[in-house]
Amino acid sequence: MIPQLEEVPGVLGRIARQRLRQVLASRPTIGPRPEAAPPSFERALRKPGLSLIAEIKRKSPSAGRIADLDPRATAEAYARGGARAISVLTEPEYFGGRNQDLVAARVAGLPLLRKDFVVHPDQIWEARGLGASAVLLIVGILGPLTGAYLREAQKAGLDALVEVHNEVELALALEAGARIIGINNRDLKTLEVDLTTAPRLARWARALGFEGVLVAESGYTSPEDLATIRDLVDAVLVGTSLAGHGGDLAQAVRMLMQTATP
Repeated sequence: MIPQLEEVPGVLGRIARQRLRQVLASRPTIGPRPEAAPPSFERALRKPGLSLIAEIKRKSPSAGRIADLDPRATAEAYARGGARAISVLTEPEYFGGRNQDLVAARVAGLPLLRKDFVVHPDQIWEARGLGASAVLLIVGILGPLTGAYLREAQKAGLDALVEVHNEVELALALEAGARIIGINNRDLKTLEVDLTTAPRLARWARALGFEGVLVAESGYTSPEDLATIRDLVDAVLVGTSLAGHGGDLAQAVRMLMQTATP
């Protein structure tokens, strides 16, 4: 059940193919599930007002080096600031992440999204063993296998953030039965950001009758940015502008979210 990665163009394809080589070279360690079930990612995002998923992110292909974050201290700061969930990058080469970052972030007690490039079902079970509440499933990578990977996540007891960037991918996510859809303003094949993408696709998803959780991703840096999507989506994922803040991260979260709720 491995996607046809040779058909994935641009930066996204390059990262996905490298991730698959890494996974096949050293199969993920699938340990026992943590004794306590992780907090619900979906439930956290359904709380009143706009929910923030704050991201632990050291670097990226688009921004380069962002910050040498300590995952434990960062997670605790995000929680103090009012984030409702935390996204943890675990991809090592392009984003400087590691599995232990996710384990360390559990100290905050918030739902954790394992932010990685899932190209093999073992990565889903590994995420559960690490204590994640949810995994990222990118439709641009998985294509017609999105539904199969979504069912695998459900078997593992995980929520899934099913990420899309255009109408074709959104249709696939809806057909697969996604309950949480992330709309990425960044085209992962070109790395270009268009902040009209999330509003456009959010309206279309609701017009088609989608009643699940909608998450806007990428390019949000200010309370004014969030005000433009507050009434269209349930949550926003913010990475670079928070991770690279360089100051009091808890206060940065509070300032970002100050006009996010009515």
